[in-house]
Amino acid sequence: MYHREMLRRISIIRVAQTLGMTLKEISEAMNELPDQRTPTKRDWEKLSKKWQAELDERIAQMQRLRDKLTRCIGCGCLSLRSCTLHNRQDHIAADGPGPRFLLSESSDSE
Repeated sequence: MYHREMLRRISIIRVAQTLGMTLKEISEAMNELPDQRTPTKRDWEKLSKKWQAELDERIAQMQRLRDKLTRCIGCGCLSLRSCTLHNRQDHIAADGPGPRFLLSESSDSE
C-alpha cells in the first residue's frame, strides 16, 4: 500500500507513460518535486509549465495524424490516389525519409 502523498505522483507517472513520455522525462520531472513533503499546488503548477509546450506539440502531432491519416502523408508508398497529386513520383523524398507531410505543420497534402 502506498502512502497518500505518493498516490498523485504514481497517477501522474502512469498518465505520462500512457501519453508516451519517456521514463527519463518522467524521472527528471519527478526529481523536481520535494522529497521531504507532499507536493503543493505550486509544485504541480511548476511541473505542469515544464510539460506544457511538449504536451501541446504532442497534441498537435496527434491531431495532424488524425486529420491526415486517410490522405497522402508523403511517406513514399504512393498507394493512394491523392499521392499522385501531392507527391508525384515521390518528389518529397528529397526532404528526407518518413511521413514528411505529417512531420511538418504545413504540407503540400492540404
